[in-house]
Amino acid sequence: MSLAQAVRLVFIAILSCFYSSLVLLSFLFRPKWLFGGFFKKSKSDKPPECLNNPDLGTHGYIHLEDVRIHYVAAGTEGKPLMLLVHGFPEFWYSWRHQLKEFSKEYRVVAIDQRGYGDSDKPSGIYNYTREKLSQDIKQLIPALGYRNCILVGHDWGGAVVFYFANKYPEMVEKLIVMNAPHGAVMVKELQTSLKQFLMSWYMFFFQMPFLPEFMLEHDGCSTLNMMFRDADKKRIKNTTQEDIEAYKYTFSKKGNGFNGPLNYYRAALRSPIDKKVFNPIEVPTLIVWGVKDLALNRKLPELSRKYIKDCTIKYVDDASHWVQLDGCEEANKAVWDFIKA
Repeated sequence: MSLAQAVRLVFIAILSCFYSSLVLLSFLFRPKWLFGGFFKKSKSDKPPECLNNPDLGTHGYIHLEDVRIHYVAAGTEGKPLMLLVHGFPEFWYSWRHQLKEFSKEYRVVAIDQRGYGDSDKPSGIYNYTREKLSQDIKQLIPALGYRNCILVGHDWGGAVVFYFANKYPEMVEKLIVMNAPHGAVMVKELQTSLKQFLMSWYMFFFQMPFLPEFMLEHDGCSTLNMMFRDADKKRIKNTTQEDIEAYKYTFSKKGNGFNGPLNYYRAALRSPIDKKVFNPIEVPTLIVWGVKDLALNRKLPELSRKYIKDCTIKYVDDASHWVQLDGCEEANKAVWDFIKA
């Protein structure tokens, strides 16, 4: 380990302790939550009906070298492949509006990434590096019977597909990223932008062992109620309470939880910076951006242009970070325009 890497890890550890202290202190001012239900885990043996909606597609599994991946597929087999890769804290169901929309002309496959939903959950932080995640996609595409695809990612899924398109451009016909900046931009912004650094406080809190899992999994996974809210603290559009219950059910199932998803953040900050993230993207790329994102600032898409040779940006003014949900109509139209061009 280099001296610079060691210093970076110490700095991350200090920030992790600082933000963890703030999170714990915040609960002292919410005694009703702390003593009323915080220590009660969410338990539901029956999935919400929305998860069994046949209009969304059929469920299946693919065994890769390291993991078994669960997916939902819609559209006729043999049509061009559109592969959908979710972010945090999500699973295949986050693509419900896209599964219905694009299955008209594509074989649309929404996966549970490793660590999520009904996919395998290997233990250990370094089983969740971008290299591991991109290898999953590399194996998935031929396992589904294709050589390439239209690749779509949101949030952490966006970070993964950016990385994948850098390494395997021949397997990506077109790249679509929703509310995720190019990896090189995120690295630089965390180092140079105080605004983005403060907006990303949770990334450092997530480095703490056990505590983030405890906070997210308890009190009936109530944090998910807060996550799917807009800037006005209202539930985001096109998302019902039943939809949120589907997330709670999935993350609270036996064997699930948040350890795997949180390890994405731990692996990202603790691993040496991969210089591959600074390579320019060769394939045509669309960035769809919900402007009311509370975790990522608006300038990130434009900064990402520097690392993408052919970049189109579509801003959705009334959408949040969950642009594929509360901005689905505009986002879907932008995707159609892009893939038909």
